Amino acid sequence: MKLRLLAGATAITLAALTVGCATGGEEGADGTEGGVETLQVAVTVPPMSTLTEVAAEEIADGYEIEPVEVSDYVQPNVLLNNQEIDANFVQHEDFLEDYNEENGGNLVLVQPIYVVVVAFYSREYASIEELPDGASIVISNDSSNGGRALQMLADAGLITLDPEVEQYTATQQDIIENPHDFEITEVGLPQLNTAYEEADMVFNVPSYARQMDLRPYEDGLLVEDDTRFAVGLAVHKDDVDSPATQALIDAYTSDAVRAMLEEVEEPAAF
Repeated sequence: MKLRLLAGATAITLAALTVGCATGGEEGADGTEGGVETLQVAVTVPPMSTLTEVAAEEIADGYEIEPVEVSDYVQPNVLLNNQEIDANFVQHEDFLEDYNEENGGNLVLVQPIYVVVVAFYSREYASIEELPDGASIVISNDSSNGGRALQMLADAGLITLDPEVEQYTATQQDIIENPHDFEITEVGLPQLNTAYEEADMVFNVPSYARQMDLRPYEDGLLVEDDTRFAVGLAVHKDDVDSPATQALIDAYTSDAVRAMLEEVEEPAAF
């Protein structure tokens, strides 16, 4: 299988959230209902959402997981930073740290769960050698994944980045050589699939590439394989050492979660 592990539902919409409260229902002053503490965890698309369903079956007695399904990668951090939910499971640490830096956030990635494989894809070309001069290349506009994409292009010899810039942090301003005059543009993560239909080559992440039934090792022109970008469980800094956070970590690193991942053979876009 291509998905590497690092640790051994019913979704509700944002409209159903009670502002300023991380649990729903008729609750006591301690945030519990009937002696059970409900932990709301924001997720986006599979596999985060499906793994959360499995973790919900494994959570320790006294807790239950209630998935909060969101449609983008901004709201999970906003909700968590406002302590309106208990955790999110949507991102790698570089993405989280970018949010903290840009928004004065107080989020901590407490447990990496699994590593996914990002890649560049093309409808028209079967290899990077086929890309014509002036080809259009689309990457993500968030700084962590954008830097990641530029590093992949540099590693493949398509561009040259300023050697003084830290790896994975480059922007287009740090491109010092572009011998093929590639037109590199940036879009938000949700727009990558649309860009795939229009551009010559597009960077994509698993949660969106899988919707196009794209597999990195079968369909990717450039494939990254780096454990730095592990998707993990994040909480507010105030809750890092709480019993509830430990219960979440135990559930997400349970044998059942691992078994589900290991059942997947060549999953789309992983």
